Amino acid sequence: MDKAPDAFRTISEAAEELNVPQHVLRFWETRFTQIKPMKRAGGRRYYRPADVELLKGIRGLLYAEGYTIRGVQKILKEDGVAYVAAVGRGEIVARKRDGEMEGAPPPGMAKAAPRLGKPAPGKAPLAREPVAPPPRLSTSHVDNLKAALRDLGDARKLLDPAAR
Repeated sequence: MDKAPDAFRTISEAAEELNVPQHVLRFWETRFTQIKPMKRAGGRRYYRPADVELLKGIRGLLYAEGYTIRGVQKILKEDGVAYVAAVGRGEIVARKRDGEMEGAPPPGMAKAAPRLGKPAPGKAPLAREPVAPPPRLSTSHVDNLKAALRDLGDARKLLDPAAR
């Protein structure tokens, strides 16, 4: 039985509608203070329609647009909940990310770097050609990489009890 569009959703219903596991919604609650489902006795969560719209926007920014958690937090702070919810409803297109490199492939679409190592048995070792030093990264790119590393470290602490 389908619920009315304005009905509250349990965490399992919200997770199914968003196509994410329930633990992801709980994790997002710890990272985005704007997500505030109603909690009944026993801690059972009930998501309002506005909560689900916000979650759709967050999911879209993270998964479809390639933002980091910190990047979505920045958007929520600068543009507000209504902007992110409108992205989730498909009413507006998310703004271009700050520091996005021109010509860079979208997240997850970069080609894997060639593997270097021991040659296969029976194969001659590869001759090493001199390699030019890599170009220097801009300060904004370094900051973005550092933020991503911090986010990964935070996620590892949540997922791996031994890392605490």
